[in-house]
Amino acid sequence: MNLLVVGSVALDTVETPFGSVKDALGGSSVYISVAASYFTQPVRLVGVVGGDFPREHIEFLASRNIDLDGLQIVNDGKTFRWGGRYHYDLNVRDTLFTELNVFEYFKPTLPESYKNSTYICLGNIDPILQLDVLKQVTKPRLVVGDTMNYWIDTKPNELVSTLRHMDVLIVNDSEARLLTKEPNLIKAAKKIIKMGPGIVIIKKGEHGATLVTENTIFTAPAYPLENIFDPTGAGDAFAGGFIGWLARTEDLSPDNLKRAVIYGSTLASFCVEKFSIENMRDLNYLQIHDRFLAFMELSRFDER
Repeated sequence: MNLLVVGSVALDTVETPFGSVKDALGGSSVYISVAASYFTQPVRLVGVVGGDFPREHIEFLASRNIDLDGLQIVNDGKTFRWGGRYHYDLNVRDTLFTELNVFEYFKPTLPESYKNSTYICLGNIDPILQLDVLKQVTKPRLVVGDTMNYWIDTKPNELVSTLRHMDVLIVNDSEARLLTKEPNLIKAAKKIIKMGPGIVIIKKGEHGATLVTENTIFTAPAYPLENIFDPTGAGDAFAGGFIGWLARTEDLSPDNLKRAVIYGSTLASFCVEKFSIENMRDLNYLQIHDRFLAFMELSRFDER
């Protein structure tokens, strides 16, 4: 089915205790699209880059059968750049610089061929822009959205208005607490459900993720990796795996939502094993399925 992804395309400079990269391919729409492309194709990407965006990145995205008709290229501008340094606790990072460049004036405009998209994944962008995207599409079956502390703090009313049009909200634990002023994550998720999304997924980093609906609470563990090089984009890779699986199967049943959470966690686990999207360049479905099965074994036990 048709999957539309809207978000940032960036060049990231990242430092961790285990190495560093400069001007690596990044951005929410990139991580989401690459992860989702292992389940459904083509993925329709909407974003903006400058004339300095390397041709090799465009060729890679095209090689994953990602439709780039929605990628705006501003030839006389520069691509969005972000720099960050992670501590030994990889859940903690410092932002070294943010250069919005052409992304500062990004206004998502969908090609006509994108407007019938069935599945929508809205990366972490201004909630006003997220809502504008939704006004351009006709009768999507499922809308998945993301947000962050900045939008919760600076545009709470706009965010709440946009949430009414989302079916799934994916946030981390601190964002869920900030949005709802509720320390308990299950209560926080249920408050978010009352705002509009019928499905809430709360990411907890190395502690996994929790899916909450009116009738379901499902917690998935994080995969026990020995080598974690770069957490950048892991949440977006999760979102891509999650919605990619749902688009592939066209099944929104509670059991399949749980499978989608595990597939999302699977793609996120591959993502963090190398810098940028390097570890998601050449995966195959067998590798993904094997790790999916390994995830299942993590929590499986006999009653006696």
